[in-house]
Amino acid sequence: MPFRPTKTGVDALMELTERVTALFEQSIQVKSDAQSLLPATIAAAAELIVARILQGSKILSCGNGGSAGDAQHFSSEMLNRFERERPGLPAFALTTDSSTVTSIANDYHYDEIFSKQIMALGHPGDILLAISTSGNSSNVMAAINAAHEREMLVIALTGRDGGGMGSQVNETDIEIRVPSNSTARIQEVHLLVIHALCDLIDYQLLGPIKE
Repeated sequence: MPFRPTKTGVDALMELTERVTALFEQSIQVKSDAQSLLPATIAAAAELIVARILQGSKILSCGNGGSAGDAQHFSSEMLNRFERERPGLPAFALTTDSSTVTSIANDYHYDEIFSKQIMALGHPGDILLAISTSGNSSNVMAAINAAHEREMLVIALTGRDGGGMGSQVNETDIEIRVPSNSTARIQEVHLLVIHALCDLIDYQLLGPIKE
């Protein structure tokens, strides 16, 4: 049976408009909460990334679904450019090679799609940007274990209570945990965090933008 709108007309439009307004308000509130908690942690993460890049290391990123999109968004901003012209920076997402991802999932297990890549490509001093709104994505948790085995550093983007990833990070890692239980709101702040990281990386490498 085809779907049909439950309401139509002016009343329906007003109801939808009010719902959109509420979504904006929810997003603003979570960002405000994050603003009071996360800036120093984000700054530390950006400082770590630049230090490792200058020493010849690279950034690997991973996540599932929307978080896979965020992993790819970050790597594209690094490899290409963010808001200013600069040489590309060494970063790539472990989510983009469909042949590799599907062969690992088929021959072994979906939980290993990132960890096997890390064991092959990761080197001591590299950074893993691990993204999960719940902090409980089993393949991302396996990626963190593999990163630690390869003596890599981890920057974890999480939400809620941090999930299993929150207990995986060690004293040399950084967790950026969004204070929300809503997947959509967490993802919205994750994108802001990624843009903040890119801005701070460029600021450290290039200095302030000249007016």
